[in-house]
Amino acid sequence: MSLKGFADLFRPENIRFLGYGLLTTLEMAVAVILMSFVFGLLLAIARYSGDRYKHLRAGRAIGAVAFGYIEAIRNLPMLLIMLATYLLSRQPALRSAIIGMTIFNSAVMAEIIRGGLISIDRGQWEAATAQGFGYRQILQLIVLPPALRRMIPPIVSQFITVVKDTAFAWALGVEEITGKGTIIFAKYVNPMETFLLIAVVYFLLNYSLAHAARTLEKKLAVRSY
Repeated sequence: MSLKGFADLFRPENIRFLGYGLLTTLEMAVAVILMSFVFGLLLAIARYSGDRYKHLRAGRAIGAVAFGYIEAIRNLPMLLIMLATYLLSRQPALRSAIIGMTIFNSAVMAEIIRGGLISIDRGQWEAATAQGFGYRQILQLIVLPPALRRMIPPIVSQFITVVKDTAFAWALGVEEITGKGTIIFAKYVNPMETFLLIAVVYFLLNYSLAHAARTLEKKLAVRSY
């Protein structure tokens, strides 16, 4: 590392260049986090419902489809899924990266959410059923709220992983912050300085996310008493 390397890196035009890459990183992360949570929730409910209603043919079928998808996708490399999406869908690189990451992370999120659902005592189901609640009402009003509170740490951990994994999009030609950084250090030959700055940016993003999650977890814990 050298002062000249940092001086070249902190030129206004280079900071703006990296800033555009950071915006792309955030765009990808937010899109993947939102979509993977929604799809993961649906997958988790499908697999969970299949386990509860496995005595019914429809329940077994739904559970088997959800189980097959989750296990198949979770055991594949995410980069492979992103590349396959890019090559097969013929979508732009950024969109393909978001879709590929969502496919992978929805499967991971599904298992996190299903774990939270399983952690709820069966007595709550039985009490709600005895009071005449339907399956959807029990799930929406009684099971999901406490389950989601318990899931905050692993869910946020996965969100942090999503932010870091946006760097894989560079392999598809997406110029997120890491991709922009490679262009800068190729021009100025300052890889250590460039990647040190990028590492600091990632740290600040993920530390802020983790801190916000801890604060939210404490507030929810207080409200639950």
